[in-house]
Amino acid sequence: MSKSLWMVSAELPHFKSLEDNIKTDVLIIGGGMCGLLCAHFLQKAGMDYILVEADRIASGVTGNTTAKITSQHGLMYDKLIKSYGIEKAQMYLESNQKALEEYKNICQMIDCDFEEKDAYTYSVRDRRAIEDEVRAVNALGFGATFAEPKELPFKTLGAVCFSGQAQFHPIKFVAELAKGLNIYEKTFVREIAPHGVFANGKKIQAKKVIVATHFPFINKHGSYFLKLYQHRSYVSAFNKAPILSGMYVDEDKKGLSFRSYGNLLLIGGGSHRTGKQGGTWREVNQRAREFYPDAVLQNEWAAQDCMSLDGIPYIGRYSKNTPDLYVATGFNKWGMTAAMTAAMILCDMVQDKQNEFAPVYSPDRSILKPQLFVNGFESAINLLTPTTRRCPHLGCALKWNKAEHSWDCPCHGSRFSEEGKLLDGPATGDLPKV
Repeated sequence: MSKSLWMVSAELPHFKSLEDNIKTDVLIIGGGMCGLLCAHFLQKAGMDYILVEADRIASGVTGNTTAKITSQHGLMYDKLIKSYGIEKAQMYLESNQKALEEYKNICQMIDCDFEEKDAYTYSVRDRRAIEDEVRAVNALGFGATFAEPKELPFKTLGAVCFSGQAQFHPIKFVAELAKGLNIYEKTFVREIAPHGVFANGKKIQAKKVIVATHFPFINKHGSYFLKLYQHRSYVSAFNKAPILSGMYVDEDKKGLSFRSYGNLLLIGGGSHRTGKQGGTWREVNQRAREFYPDAVLQNEWAAQDCMSLDGIPYIGRYSKNTPDLYVATGFNKWGMTAAMTAAMILCDMVQDKQNEFAPVYSPDRSILKPQLFVNGFESAINLLTPTTRRCPHLGCALKWNKAEHSWDCPCHGSRFSEEGKLLDGPATGDLPKV
């Protein structure tokens, strides 16, 4: 797998690793987009904070995104209204629109190829679902429209169009945002105790802690090992392909996404639950050859997303029993927008301020959703599967990923290299040698 388009076309600043014991008011664990935005807002507010990152900033999910900033998250709003009512659906929409506006404000000062674009969720199988979503969004006071996309290489049954959404270069954005922030790289947190956090053999004393590590790694609080699973998807960038004016995503999880960056066309797809079989780049590239015979592959990379039980991220207190521990996770493939939403909410919370959008994202909401039983079944099956390769997180059987040459955990999404080196959490260490 090559590095993403973003990682090969921008340089990130370097930061030193933690070498001494330290004290701070707020500790942020995780140097992806969410953690960095938390640091940005806390610095603006004059708060005492530090951010620690196990590897390099933006080296995980942030560096492998498709980099769309949008309030349109598939066919989300019709479901939200039916599940939670108009008020919470409106809260979700408004929080994401506010996140989009905040990006616009920051990007006025950062050269990161920020562009306003219309966003489309299309369907090739269900026109009524598109029509229902348009009605739902308009009921929330946002002017979505029904569209029939002309620039896709196949016929659809219609699409929901959100105008005024955006895309950008996430690593160019991060490279400027991170300058001057109080960051320690290569600082791996292995333990959180009542009176401190331990990383690199040193102690960090913090009054409040934000866990922005993609998948939360503390198992004894919050039941995130039940509330989340991870989903893997694949992106290829092509030269000599049409340049699209909009950003497109299929309402079907197995479908394709399209967007352009400069003279490149980005196509995403091949998705599957981590640890399961999926189409990978093979499917994406095969479809691209069918649609655009002259297209030339330039980059291909993979993204991994934490999926919540109900499609809404978990942002807020880590659990009822941890008043000074906070979390942001479960961004459901919409990590750029959700990262900003989370940063705004959490930075208010650690300053003891009320945030109007916090209730819809509360991690304490009911977990009695159909996906809970799917997650539980996957865990039970894989805990009982006999194998020599087991995930050190909670002991599930690992599966060999032929496409990416990695050992993947179907339970919670940890991934390891062929040699056993940790690639993705929530595991916090390498595989034991066999």
